[in-house]
Amino acid sequence: MSPDDLVSIARIVRPHGTKGEVIAELETDFPERFSNVKSVYLCSTTSSSQVTKTLLESFWFHKGRVILKFAGYNNRSSAETLRSYRVKIPKEELVNLPEDTYYEFELIGCKVLKEDKSYIGEVIALMPTGSVPNLVVKGSDREYLIPFASAICIEVDISAKLIVISPPEGLLSL
Repeated sequence: MSPDDLVSIARIVRPHGTKGEVIAELETDFPERFSNVKSVYLCSTTSSSQVTKTLLESFWFHKGRVILKFAGYNNRSSAETLRSYRVKIPKEELVNLPEDTYYEFELIGCKVLKEDKSYIGEVIALMPTGSVPNLVVKGSDREYLIPFASAICIEVDISAKLIVISPPEGLLSL
């Protein structure tokens, strides 16, 4: 499985206890997904080639995080080797989203054009700002913050990696 075909659902922070469990920060809006996950891919953050498929033996939630136990990791020192690893699943196992909603990784890398097809830049991040997140768009000479609202982002084509915007007057000069 290629790392490009995987999506992170958690980031391991540190070992927990003495039985090989780890504490992880959630990187999914659907924590209930752990109930259906049998195997995951453990991916090093320092080496993109270090990807290991393993079984998820158990999990539980604690103080806004998830405690994970993987097959083959049975003591604290083996769990320590997973510090900072990402827990990933194949993209095809993602939860289906409602129409006109997108995963953040789908928006990253999209080209942004105005209605007249003039190039604005490329989405490099999504910035949460309450009810409507902002697309962080890197242009040729600066970054733009563009609200990801249907009135502004009038066309989103994930397969073409393209977002067409109709910005209100002055938005692109902020």
